[in-house]
Amino acid sequence: MNNSNNSSSISIAGLLGVSFVVLKLLGVINWSWWWVTAPFWAGFVIFFGFSAIALLIAGIAAIIMACKYND
Repeated sequence: MNNSNNSSSISIAGLLGVSFVVLKLLGVINWSWWWVTAPFWAGFVIFFGFSAIALLIAGIAAIIMACKYND
């Protein structure tokens, strides 16, 4: 007997994105495609933005520590 669970689900962002695309195609909303597809790509942009800021802070901290111990 095979009890594997093959359920799939859609996230809130995915459901919102699909809704926006349908509304755009039906002419209900007159938004730019950038905003319509934002729920699909905005999470990646936010993640990489925070990662870049964290790396920048870590780099600045490393430079400050290197300068502090070279004196």
